[in-house]
Amino acid sequence: MEELCGVGAAAPLRGDAEEPKQGSVLFLGGNEVKSSAVVKYSSAPPQAAFARLQEKTDLKLPPANWLRESAKLGPAGTTILGNNKKSKPFSSFGMAYDFIDSVGNDVDVVSDSENIKKLLKIPYSKSHVSMAVHRIGRTLLLDELDIQELFMRSSQTGDWTWLKEFYQRLIDQKWQRKKKSKEHWYQKAILSKFLYYSINGDGAAQPVPSTSKQHQEGPVSGESDEAGRASWPAPFEMPSSLSEDPGASNQGSVPLEPSYIVGHVASAHKEQNLTTLFNDGENSQGLKNDFVRNILWTFEDIHMLVGSNMPIFGGGRYPAVSLRLRDNNKPINVLTGIDYWLDNLICNVPELVMCFHVNGIVQKYEMIKTEDIPNLENSNFSTKVIKDIAQNILSFLKSNCTKEGHTYWLFKASGSDIVKLYDLTTLCEETEDKYQNPFTMPVAILLYKVACNMMLKKNQNKKHYGTIRTLLLNCLKLLDNGRHPQIIASANYMLSELFQLDEPKKEDSTDFPINGNSDESYSEEEEEMPDSDENGSYSNSSDPPDDNKAVAIIKSVGELSVPEKYKSVHRIRPSCAFPVCHGTEERCRLVLNYVLEGLKSVDSSVKKEGDLPAADPSTPIPLKYEDESTSGGSECLEKQMALFLDKMGSFQKGKHSSQSGMIPGSWQYKMKLQLILKSSKAYYVLSDAAMILQKYGRALRYIKLALQCHDTYCCLSASMLPEVLVFLCQCLTLCGDIQLMLAQNANNRAAYLEEYNYQTKEDQEILHSLHRESRCQVFAWATDLSTDLECQLSVSCKCYEAAYEILLFSNLKNQNPEQRIQVLKRMGNIRNEIGVFYMNQAAAVQTERVVSKNVSTTEQQLWKKSFSCFEEGIQNFESIDDATNAALLLCNTGRLMRICAQAHCAAEGDFKREFSPEEALYYNKAIDYYLKALRSLGKRDVHPAVWDSVNWELSTTYFTMATLQQDYAPLSRKAQEQIEKEVSEAMMKSLKYCDVDTVSARQPLCQYRAATIHHRLASMYHSCLRNQVGDEHLRKQHRVLADLHYSKAVRLFQLLKDAPCEFLRVQLERVAFAEFQMASQNSSAGKLKTLSGALDIMVKSKGAFQLVRKELVAESEQVSKDKSSAENTSPHDSSTGLNKEEVLKLLSIFESRMSFLLLQSIKLLTSTKKKIGGTNEEEAVLKTNKQVYSLLLRATANKSMTLLERIEVILNLLEQLTPSSEASNGGIQ
Repeated sequence: MEELCGVGAAAPLRGDAEEPKQGSVLFLGGNEVKSSAVVKYSSAPPQAAFARLQEKTDLKLPPANWLRESAKLGPAGTTILGNNKKSKPFSSFGMAYDFIDSVGNDVDVVSDSENIKKLLKIPYSKSHVSMAVHRIGRTLLLDELDIQELFMRSSQTGDWTWLKEFYQRLIDQKWQRKKKSKEHWYQKAILSKFLYYSINGDGAAQPVPSTSKQHQEGPVSGESDEAGRASWPAPFEMPSSLSEDPGASNQGSVPLEPSYIVGHVASAHKEQNLTTLFNDGENSQGLKNDFVRNILWTFEDIHMLVGSNMPIFGGGRYPAVSLRLRDNNKPINVLTGIDYWLDNLICNVPELVMCFHVNGIVQKYEMIKTEDIPNLENSNFSTKVIKDIAQNILSFLKSNCTKEGHTYWLFKASGSDIVKLYDLTTLCEETEDKYQNPFTMPVAILLYKVACNMMLKKNQNKKHYGTIRTLLLNCLKLLDNGRHPQIIASANYMLSELFQLDEPKKEDSTDFPINGNSDESYSEEEEEMPDSDENGSYSNSSDPPDDNKAVAIIKSVGELSVPEKYKSVHRIRPSCAFPVCHGTEERCRLVLNYVLEGLKSVDSSVKKEGDLPAADPSTPIPLKYEDESTSGGSECLEKQMALFLDKMGSFQKGKHSSQSGMIPGSWQYKMKLQLILKSSKAYYVLSDAAMILQKYGRALRYIKLALQCHDTYCCLSASMLPEVLVFLCQCLTLCGDIQLMLAQNANNRAAYLEEYNYQTKEDQEILHSLHRESRCQVFAWATDLSTDLECQLSVSCKCYEAAYEILLFSNLKNQNPEQRIQVLKRMGNIRNEIGVFYMNQAAAVQTERVVSKNVSTTEQQLWKKSFSCFEEGIQNFESIDDATNAALLLCNTGRLMRICAQAHCAAEGDFKREFSPEEALYYNKAIDYYLKALRSLGKRDVHPAVWDSVNWELSTTYFTMATLQQDYAPLSRKAQEQIEKEVSEAMMKSLKYCDVDTVSARQPLCQYRAATIHHRLASMYHSCLRNQVGDEHLRKQHRVLADLHYSKAVRLFQLLKDAPCEFLRVQLERVAFAEFQMASQNSSAGKLKTLSGALDIMVKSKGAFQLVRKELVAESEQVSKDKSSAENTSPHDSSTGLNKEEVLKLLSIFESRMSFLLLQSIKLLTSTKKKIGGTNEEEAVLKTNKQVYSLLLRATANKSMTLLERIEVILNLLEQLTPSSEASNGGIQ
């Protein structure tokens, strides 16, 4: 980048964006004006020193180098000497295209320096002003609108007739073309020759022989009508794609203003038709940036991108000067002074060199500093006033040119003080087609380019999305689908890209502020607002009566000089904010709406093939609903799966076809691929959202649409990008999830079917667009809604398998380890689900089989299927080192083995039932799988819940096996001792895996299990002791073991508050065990001791009776409450679950055994007393026992007593026995 005052610096390429350097602050005439200028682009070579002409040089004679190219001029050719002062109508667009980064954001104004000067001179000048104003974001583009030249063209082409009529009716009813004077051409000619003299290398001008006088008297050679006309529509170099219109040349009879670039006239282009220029919407309209320099000029707080062609020379005290030619007889006026001052300010040129002449003869030179220009004699002006004018005009325009995409016309008639602003777009639409306005296309293209540029910035914050969206929507309003399908499709695609489909919902309202993100908010749709006279900003008053067409009016140009007379008033709502979507569905629907518009645009531009069936968007496309009776089952599914994988494999071979006849590589082809992929992603997100809401029918419909989009993408695409294949895996995985959830929620199938078959018009239209390219049936096997549970589970499994296959054959599994883990985890899970499904079916078949003793082949097939699924699932989980889930599947396999074992039980009615070898085999297999599960987990810390569950199942298996062996002892195959040994070992292993100490929800169950095991073992040893004869050592061992297990069982049952009957049963067995021991005793003392121990056991059973009493009391209270309640006439069932029959049975035995023990005790104590005389203690015991025995006999004799009363009696009697039993010598604990 070079400052203009620098020498020899290389200019950057056009479009290089660099931070502007701060210029100097100028103090002019006591008024401070801040100005800085930075060259963004320059095609000029380093400044050449100007040649000071000798006095008396005759400028009427052409120099030797006149109109010839020179090395000093550089590649820009003669343009360095300055462009035509008449601005091109689209010059600002050429600059905007080149510096797209600045448009819409940082820069307030983009324009030719001539237009800026003309605006700032409005209060000082009587000449007319006519400019086109366009708004892009916060940037205003200003272009000269030469009404007279425009109307000349109108008479030839027929365009703009509406504006000509409007102009004649409202503004200048007697319009006619004004001709340039002979003096005008004379001044132009000598200025041209003066500049050529000044760049002559040897410092002395060499005039050519004056063989022709035409250079002095008439227009410069070659300045034909063509040169003047070329300034309206055509850039200097027409794009080759644009045809010229030869019919437009040499038709005008009125002479036009010639070009200021005299050297360019020889190669001036022929006139071409305007409409041709604008029909080609896919390029930048052939609009060029023809300025020698593009400068970023900051004037006070106004940032402007200005185009300038002012010749700059070296020499003098400064490295850069501007060169001016003045007639010595005509003093400098204010307008000229402002002109010179602004030119130097814009180009950052510190000095002005003025050459004075009289009738073309050089008189003298004068050097003036830029800051001194405002104080020159006869041209005094205040720089502060110029600053105020600039700020007022900008505020006026920003306040009133509010509609993006509209063409505004700022007009001041010659000699008038009133400035008016019209909205030409609105006027045009009222009369003719909007394309009659030639600014329509350049504006649309610029809006699109600015939006594209903002989208491409990777560091772009989402806060700019609202601006981008507004730019694109306004661009679309200006375009016609038939003429510009590519831009429309692309703009719609960009709009869809603005919505982040995968962002969390909470970001919707936080990322995008509701208010606009720039200080100049703007809107694509303006509300009608009342006009305001506040601060004298603008007026729409009805006098003069014809002014009602104007958007705003400055009543007097004098107002512009008043500081802050016009303030930028925000009359528009700040609606460039990004829309807040209240949920995923709304966001996706917006995306799909834009995608559909894009697809329509693409489809409309593709020639329809004759054999293509006409699709009616109003006719819904049926979604196939398949019943299990019509589906081919798993075999059909396998075929479809094979076809699908074959098709997926064919991507490597590059097979692809488009039914609509799109050419691969064309813009339609590329755009449709992008749009289809975007719609697929939107449907995927919708499906995922429906899944979370448990709307599984809707979720399946959306994933079907997503996969249909993907199918079409596959048909069109020659190769699959890795990220597209990963996305396909995600789609198939989600489809598998949905099918699984449908299987698990079969009771809502009718509602899901209704959701599945519903379709919006938008979805139908997108499908129609897809069907132009493919049949969309590749994934039909995965997305049909079946009513068969097994089929749904199978489809779910196949979806996961397909996803995994894609990862395998596309070598993506290593690049996407997370995706691979997710798919394998789901495969393991679905195989577990299918395994459980078959296992439950087998269990159901087993329960129905009552008569037959043999296992059916159906059961065996179901076992095999279930086992196979579990095995595959275990492999899936082991391949991703998921020990926990592998353990759960091993646990389920163990459960399957137990079901197999149960199936081999003989029929219930067979009294000769024995524990079979098949049962033992399957139970042992179950134990193996449970042990593998524990080994898989390694330790409890890995997953305590699963660890505890596996331990419990293992304990249960051992317990079941031991119980069956004990209850149905296989005596035909094994000896009693062998069976007892095996039962004992199994019970002890069951105890080992039964955790009674860890506090958990399962702890009471574990305690009950352990207590039951101890009870069963004690009973077994008790039984052995009764039936065994002979080996005294073995009998003693059994006695000790029985006693040990009884005491452990009692201790555990005492911990439980809900097993009083079991506790009583154990206690009664202990009493029976004591009675059995007493029968074998001979001495009275021994028997007395045993009796005392047995009575002590009975006393310690008091806790069980207290529990029973508590439950009975609670039950009776509940019954009485129910009876007294008017609302509830039927009594509630006991909530305690107490088995009264069991209690009565145990109570009777208890009374009987207590009566027997008391009687035996009384007999023994009486006989002992007679023989040797008893102690006081024994007498007290005897007395108590007699009393209790008497009360017990009376109580048992009374048959009318209720259960509760009988328990009360027992508790009372046990209470009386307590002291005596505690005083006794001990007994069995």
